[in-house]
Amino acid sequence: MVTGPIQQPSTVAGAVRPPAARQPRPSFLGDVHALARAFAAPAGEPRWREGLILHLSPVRRGFAEHVRVTEGPTGLYAALIHEAPRLDRGVRRLTVEHTAITATIAALQQAATLPAVPAEELRERVGRLLEALDRHRRRGADLLWEAYQADLGGED
Repeated sequence: MVTGPIQQPSTVAGAVRPPAARQPRPSFLGDVHALARAFAAPAGEPRWREGLILHLSPVRRGFAEHVRVTEGPTGLYAALIHEAPRLDRGVRRLTVEHTAITATIAALQQAATLPAVPAEELRERVGRLLEALDRHRRRGADLLWEAYQADLGGED
């Protein structure tokens, strides 16, 4: 993620070059990995649930930042569609995923605070969240590759 203004992709002889905003913040990836480690710890540990709650907050903030950087009229997705309109369907899919993942994180945070929700259910939900985040990251990377590899005349 970037903390400054969104950089639009620049073109050279009609080819699109990737903007700096395409790489996730290293700290967001670290936050996701920390959540995965908390998820993997034995649920019988006395503070397992508290660790889960602790690690969900930075993931929620990091994902919200990702959405802010990618969506909207000055976001990365708008720049992609402007330079490569054929990517519209893929961009729409990613924005739908944003809504679903954001809701999943919020619901998981809520459930983790409720002692009546069993640890096994939380584990299943965290596992699905981690899978969704990974799938979203891969789809985003594939979309960027398609945009820039094709536009730069990459190998077949």
